[in-house]
Amino acid sequence: MTAAAASPSPPAPLSPAACPVLVVKVGSALLVAPDGTVRRDWLASLVADIAARIADGQRVVIVSSGAIALGARRLGLPKGGRASLEDAQAAAATGQIALSQCWAELLGAHTITAAQMLVTLDDLEDRRRFLNASATLRRLIALGVVPVINENDSVATEEIRFGDNDRLAARIAQAAGAGGVVLLSDVDGLYTTNPKNDPDARLVESVARIDARIRAMADGGSASGMGSGGMLSKLEAARIATSAGAHLAIANGTHDHPLDRLAQGGRCTVFTAGKLGKGRKLWLAGRMTARGRIVVDAGAAAALAKGSSLLAAGATAVEGRFARGDVVEIATINGETIARGLSEYDATDAARITGLRSDAIAEILGHAPRSALVHRDQMVLL
Repeated sequence: MTAAAASPSPPAPLSPAACPVLVVKVGSALLVAPDGTVRRDWLASLVADIAARIADGQRVVIVSSGAIALGARRLGLPKGGRASLEDAQAAAATGQIALSQCWAELLGAHTITAAQMLVTLDDLEDRRRFLNASATLRRLIALGVVPVINENDSVATEEIRFGDNDRLAARIAQAAGAGGVVLLSDVDGLYTTNPKNDPDARLVESVARIDARIRAMADGGSASGMGSGGMLSKLEAARIATSAGAHLAIANGTHDHPLDRLAQGGRCTVFTAGKLGKGRKLWLAGRMTARGRIVVDAGAAAALAKGSSLLAAGATAVEGRFARGDVVEIATINGETIARGLSEYDATDAARITGLRSDAIAEILGHAPRSALVHRDQMVLL
């Protein structure tokens, strides 16, 4: 009796076979040397990896940091161009030209066309502008072009900016319909504790759910001091990506050919994607801002988890100033955000009917109420 042939192993989640579109984020500490010059040999090795993946049928989108660091050197600005908002904006405006030229030249050496897209937080938080950005990205990908994305730091302010390219990469993955994200950084991945302080820290290789235990492992600092994204921002990026159906890997990119090294089993942390939802709900899950918050009791939280709408009877407090149709967070009395959705009421009316049963709302507001504070069709659980 002959032995049955072994079944082939499924492809790795970020391989070309399993992931038709991949977003690769490159941190400042990898792309720019301490003296403010481009690490050109390293970057050429990464581009060679990207070209190999494209040859294998995978489309690649690049989210590249480095504009501020490059511009600061050219302008002679202190503190890497981050001494003030004005310095950062000027450095970004100057460095972005050099950054895009470098990517275009190195990709062009492999006969790959590059395109530049600069976006702001508002571009992806506003539904209509998000759809416009998504259409542009998907058309570029269909044309075989490699989009090179960066935040438009020359006009962004502290109040309206991503603040790091980790979360930007996750939102771009959602807009591009990507199946995976690789955050190339100066760390191997998520550790149980900070490996700089604890020699017994262990690398967490796979994460299926980002809960309080996983969040407690994160360290908010950036290892290099050059970038702006610490481990907390990477966890938020993982939440955004996985909620949009994209796996996300945090990997050490300090070595040459980092994507090839990753494919060969290099050390990393992989966050596996959850169930893919509908377009509007994916956009809601990925949003980073909200106009207000509705606090709910334990009974309402349990009902939401089962797929119910949020009724006024289950709300205990309303925070912030928002209008009907604005995005609001839904949180427990312990402060944990459990959902996000579009409010059916403005903040003033929502506060007036908090805790009331549906049959009492018309008497308070003077008109027939809508069925819920936040309808389940306009809500996503986090």
